[in-house]
Amino acid sequence: MSVIKNPALASSGNQKIRWVKDFMPTLTKIGIELAKKQTFAGFKIGMSIHMEAKTAYLATILSNAGASVFITGCNPLSTQDDIAAALATNTNDIEVYAIHGVDEETYRRHLKAVLLHQPDLIIDDGGDLLEAYCDLPESKRWPVIGGCEETTTGVLRLRQRQKQKTLPFPMIDINDARCKHYYDNRYGTGQSVLEAIMHATNTLIAGKNVVIAGYGYCGRGIAMRAHGLGAKVIVCEIDPAKALEAHHDGFIVMKMEKAAPIGDYFITATGCKDVITSAHFNKMHNNAFLANAGHFDVEINLKQLRSISKSTSERRNGVTGYHLSYNHTLNVLAEGRLVNLAAGDGHPAEIMDMSFSLQTLGLKYLIDHHGTLSRKVYNLPRDIDDSVAWSKLDALGIKIDQLTVDQYSYYSPN
Repeated sequence: MSVIKNPALASSGNQKIRWVKDFMPTLTKIGIELAKKQTFAGFKIGMSIHMEAKTAYLATILSNAGASVFITGCNPLSTQDDIAAALATNTNDIEVYAIHGVDEETYRRHLKAVLLHQPDLIIDDGGDLLEAYCDLPESKRWPVIGGCEETTTGVLRLRQRQKQKTLPFPMIDINDARCKHYYDNRYGTGQSVLEAIMHATNTLIAGKNVVIAGYGYCGRGIAMRAHGLGAKVIVCEIDPAKALEAHHDGFIVMKMEKAAPIGDYFITATGCKDVITSAHFNKMHNNAFLANAGHFDVEINLKQLRSISKSTSERRNGVTGYHLSYNHTLNVLAEGRLVNLAAGDGHPAEIMDMSFSLQTLGLKYLIDHHGTLSRKVYNLPRDIDDSVAWSKLDALGIKIDQLTVDQYSYYSPN
């Protein structure tokens, strides 16, 4: 089974989709223009992205603009079954392959199911759909116009393939657009991670030591929101400049081994593996919480934690207790997966309004420039990024100054 089809679930999902639409005016405006022109008519779009309400609205926008859409999740725990059910029953032009909590084999099978439709364009979140395409034998591949990648992790994988000269088609780096990483990574991650942790644990953040591994845009956002909730924030970094930035932002900076005994909450946001390992677990105090905000479940080494635990138990929905001894338990949230989606609803709709507007216009750019792009990673053109920012400002009723002709000439004398 590729999706749970249930009228009650679908009704719940449709309510959520209608709700987020009210807070995504930029994507709605873009969708109306693309639907008038049927920009994606005749094109098949494959999507591997977190299956929640904002994603469903994006899929609907693409479908209304003429596309045939084939969609699956990008994390086994981030699919919301009511959203998948709603999307699967709303239109014949969207096919859904996603169920919450599937095993790794089923997750991979759903990726392959999307690819069986031979999409012309892809939207990826973390790079799994592209990797599944690359795993196909050469004889079973087909020409793909290109795709868009949403995340830091996914872009790193793309650039590695580009370096190895194994990138199969052009990909647009959405993550590094200003309207994405300034807001999605910082404000979206910051709010949604803390919101998910509080919902999953029903515990108080104020007065606690919150240890954040990584001080990129995601880490900065988490630190900002934790501080705002009254936490004492500790940052662990490997980049000297980012460590200095965290220090000058007013946070305590130290090694993870020093933070381990004093942390109450540990949140990883690095994109790298083995950030928290057996070198740290035994130093942590009883009932410490461990959560991951990175895309893949590799930052907290759960294999090592399991090996030193006497037993495990489900202490709350989405909270697993690893019992190192009778009076020493560590609480892992959402199985170490992306906590804001595996234990929450993900980023606020207003944030994804910008990110998904960029995705949509990125796909249009690929179509408009088909045949002129090489097999490499492209930054989203600045004019597209700016157009989303202007549209968002307009939706918010915000007016800003603009350069005069003389000022523009001063900036650009040539």
